[in-house]
Order: sequence, then structure tokens, then C-alpha cells
Amino acid sequence: MRSIMLANRLHLLLPFALPAAADASTALHDIQSPALDRLIARATLVERVIGEDFQRTLPHERWVARQFGALPSGAAAADEAPLAPYMLRADGGEPGNATWACVQPVHVRIAHDHLVLIDPASLELSDDEARALLAVARPLIEELGVRIEAPRPTRWYLSSDGFGTLAGASPLRASGRNIEIWLPHEAHSGERSRAWMKLQNEVQMAWFEHPVNEAREARGLPAVNSIWFHAQGAAQPVRSPFARVFSDAAATRGLAMTAGVETGAPPASFGALSSGAGGAGGNSTAAARANPNSATNSTLVELDPFSAPYIEQDWARWNDAFAAVQTDWFEPALAALQSGQFGELGLTLCGDTGLVTLTVTRGDLRKFWRRRVLASLFIE
Repeated sequence: MRSIMLANRLHLLLPFALPAAADASTALHDIQSPALDRLIARATLVERVIGEDFQRTLPHERWVARQFGALPSGAAAADEAPLAPYMLRADGGEPGNATWACVQPVHVRIAHDHLVLIDPASLELSDDEARALLAVARPLIEELGVRIEAPRPTRWYLSSDGFGTLAGASPLRASGRNIEIWLPHEAHSGERSRAWMKLQNEVQMAWFEHPVNEAREARGLPAVNSIWFHAQGAAQPVRSPFARVFSDAAATRGLAMTAGVETGAPPASFGALSSGAGGAGGNSTAAARANPNSATNSTLVELDPFSAPYIEQDWARWNDAFAAVQTDWFEPALAALQSGQFGELGLTLCGDTGLVTLTVTRGDLRKFWRRRVLASLFIE
């Protein structure tokens, strides 16, 4: 297996690795991050995206959509991340030319005077449970003239002209919040979709007192009582600025597959990546030397140990994840950069509204006059 050391650029994408300024003192309490501090201090700031409080999509979703050219014309700065068709491809389906939305089984909790979406990942929904719920929901969906593909039982894809330009929020964007402003609406008018509301209501009624939910509640688990719509769009030709993409995110993997580049799960550490574990490939040394800035010499690794603790505001667990990434990735990457084993490290650190992208080279590490600190990156 060829090594990443034949490649010239490594880019790390880290969703939910950048706490908001208001949470920083709690999130980073007693954090020791000398390697990341050194990298940030000497790096070049490429972009800083502040974002807005009520954007439907997440900054890392918009980042990957923009990197691969998956945004509709004129939507580069808008709240767009039409990633469902690429997710469908990563999950084993074929989107073709149709417009698809991703739909996930979820739990909506009744609060005092509003409804709150619970992070779907926290449901601990098994494939068998999801299949049983899907078996009930599928004929109801198809009777409404909606096409459904479900290559994974916990993540479905729906296609219907009746959904129009329906815009939904990413589940992690709405999780833990009053869902009222995050419910699907027509992108151009802001109106609710009757077609979607009818479909959603049919599924919710079919699942009420379903044996799967009765068994879950008996075990103290939340019932699966609704479905969530997001990421609607149609696939289009994309191109990759990376030769290799390693990620567990269906959207990122699907974009890489559509662009025709190598993809796989992220290795456990920089050491595993550099030794060729986890499918890390590389191009020839001659090609890397001939064109050091070429996409053929770039590797993207998306690391996501932060999402769940960030959404749950579990900063102790978030700290543990930060410490592990520091040991497994930042420290060895800094050492490899210092020794000239590769040419450039990119970091895209994301929060729930904004992101910061930095790059650092071996030469940058000698620029002692650069003094940027981690706190300067926080999103207000």
C-alpha cells in the first residue's frame, strides 16, 4: 500500500471542533494542545466564515458541497447543501437525474410549550427496528406517489415533484432546539408543504403504538415518532480538489465517488494513514514533485468525534475527543511537516454556524513572529 508521504498535501476537516465563543471557556477547560497551538500560531488564514444563527445547513456541509462544486449556480454564498443524491450514492443507491431528499426516522420530544428534535444518532435505533418501521411506512409513502429508496434502513431517500423546492434543516442543526423554525418549507415562499405534511402525518400515525416503539419504551428508549426531511437536491457533475477522500460521512463519500476519486473510512490515526492503513493511497513520487499543488497530491480526511458531545453540550466527552485528536493527528502531523515528509497541512475547523480554514507549510513553522492563538478563531 502506498504511503501518504508520497502526497504533498493533507487536509483535515473537523466538524464541531470549533466551539462558539460563549462555550469556549467550558469546552476548552484544562485543554493542553501544544501541537495544534503551534500549527495555528504559524498558519496562514485562508477563510473565516461567520455564518448566521438560523441557517438550515451546517458549515462543514456547505464546505464539502463548495469544494466539490455541488452547489447550484449562483448559490455559492447561500444556505445551500443539496447533498441527498450523493448520500444516496454512498449508501449504495443510484440517484440518476431525479431530485432526492434524505429522510431519517427521529424522535421529537414534547417540551413545555414546544417540540424538540433529538439527535438521530442518540436513538440507538437498530437496523432490525428500522426495517420493521420502514415496512409499515413504505406502502404509505408509495401510495402517495412518492418514490422511495432505502439502501440503509435508518436513512431513506424520497423523490417527488410534489416536494417542489422544499428546504429542510440538517438534523444536527435542529437537534436540541424548538423545531418550529426548522420544519421544511418552500425555499422561495417560506410556506409549508402540504404534500410533505400529509406524508409525515401518515407515517407518524402508522408508528403510533407500533410494537417496535412499545418495546423501545419498555427498555427506557425514546420512541421513533416522526421523520425528518433534509438535503434535497439533484446530482450534477462534480470535481474533486483531492485525490483521496477518507470520511464516514455519506455526503462526503458520495461526492468523492461521483468525482471518481479514491474513498474510504478515515484511518484511526495519522500513523495509520501514513503507513497506508485504511486504504490510504498515493500517486507517484515523480508526479508529486512535478506538480506539488495538483489535486492528485492531496488527501482529505474528515474526522468527526465531536458532533455528538457538541450537540449534547457534553464538554467532558468533547474534551476527551479533542485530546485524542491531538495525540493521534495533530502531534504526528506537526512532526511530519517539520521533517519535510509532506508539504502542506490544511485545517478546516467547524462550529455549528461558522468555520475557519488554515494552511501551514514547513516554511511557515519558522515564522516565529506569527502569534495567532486558538481563542482568536472562535465564532461569536
